[in-house]
Order: sequence, then structure tokens, then C-alpha cells
Amino acid sequence: MSSLRTALLQSSGRPGDTAHNLRILQDAARDAAASGVGLLACPEMFLTGYAIGDGVHRLAETADGASAAAVARIAADHRIAVLYGYPELDQDPGGDAVYNSAQLIGPDGARLANYRKTHLFGCFEREWFTPGEQPVVQAELNGLRIGLLICYDVEFPENVRAHALAGTDLLLVPTAQMHPFQFVAESVIPVRAFESQMYVAYVNRVGAEGEFEFVGLSALAGPDGVVRARAGRSEQLVQAEVDAAFLTRSRSDNPYLADRRPELYGSLA
Repeated sequence: MSSLRTALLQSSGRPGDTAHNLRILQDAARDAAASGVGLLACPEMFLTGYAIGDGVHRLAETADGASAAAVARIAADHRIAVLYGYPELDQDPGGDAVYNSAQLIGPDGARLANYRKTHLFGCFEREWFTPGEQPVVQAELNGLRIGLLICYDVEFPENVRAHALAGTDLLLVPTAQMHPFQFVAESVIPVRAFESQMYVAYVNRVGAEGEFEFVGLSALAGPDGVVRARAGRSEQLVQAEVDAAFLTRSRSDNPYLADRRPELYGSLA
């Protein structure tokens, strides 16, 4: 495995304005790439905004739509991988389902992975989205196995442990974490990284949007439970190294996965 410098774009962009948000992404990709970053992660529903009501369906696109092509051009222009959140329109003929999705684009502009949020949070999400059904989605990047979850998904330890058992090294979690649940960013994320022995990148929206107040506090936590990068409560681009050699040593020192006794856990299902 190789190391991967990773940047978190903490921004809510301009809700309802995909073109404007793509310009924010373009600027962040340029700045991140110039400082040696190989992967740029954006928040949940970054392309369109989160609290946009029926705009969720109006602005939804397929995974290979115009916005995906625009992000691919940005990634290829700056030779940087990009993860972004967006409302995904079902590609099946006649399908009208919309998913809360995150897509990973490689530094050559290739689409590497697309994940649909499996655990929808609250009445708002259940009104506008269909839940995904694939719990573990991964891609290979720079010798690391990258996994994807979205916001509420990471609050279920089963989800993160499933990724650990599937070999995820770096778990990317675009999020729309709101007040008063900031303890998730502050406490749950470092614990998830430690208990499942992986890096976790949790990248949040920030500020007021509709009825929500997003708390920022984006973080990249290591397998030792130590936060390598932490944003505050404003628009911010933070970065840290995902160190593959350290991950290997940490897994050797903390053998949670090897010491599991799954024959005792049947009742959890």
C-alpha cells in the first residue's frame, strides 16, 4: 500500500446552484493538487445542496450525467481523485427513484465507485430519497482500498465493521451533520476509526441551510483514534496524510478483527 494525502472540503456551497458548486470544487481541486493532495472529498449532497426540498428531484442526475462529466474533467485537469455527494436519478428506463449518493472519480477522470446511502435519516430524507441496498462499495486508489458511506450510515457500527472485514483502508464519509449531533464528529468518528482499524474521513457541510444548522468539524481520524485534521465551524479546506505503513503497524498492534468470535454474534442479525 502507498500513502495518500487527503483533503476535506468543508463547504455548503450555494444550495440549488450546481454550476456555482462545481466552480467551488474546481478551485478547491486546484489548491489541493498544488499542495500535493491526491484525493479531495466533498460533503453530502455537495453538488446541489441538502435542504432543497423538491429540488432534490429537479436537480437529480444519473451517475454518468453532465455533472459527473464536469467533475471528471476537474479531476483529470488537476490529476486528483474527487469524491462528491449528489442526488442520483435511477438509470433504469422509466425509473424515477432518487438516491442520496456519493461518487468517486479517479485522477484520470474515470468513475471508480458510486454509493447509495443505505440508512436514511429523518422525515426529510425518507420523503425525497430511496434507500440504497449495497452496504459495502469500494475502489482501489493509490494502492489503498477506499470505502464509501454517507453520514448517518457511519453511526451504525455494523456498517463500518462490514467495511473493515472487506479490507477497507480509508473510509470516506461525506456528511450533512447538524446541530445538536456534533458529538458524532467529535467522538464517534475517532472511535469508529480505532475499533475497525482504518482511516475515516468525515467531511461535513457548514452553516445554516433551511431548517438545519450544519456544524462543520470535518475530521480525518487514524486507526489509533487520533484526529489528523480537524476543521472548525467555517468554510475550510483541511488535509492530512493517510499513512499506509502506520495503518499496517496499527492493525498488528490492535488485533480486533483477528480476535473476533463471530459465532457468538448471530443475534445481532
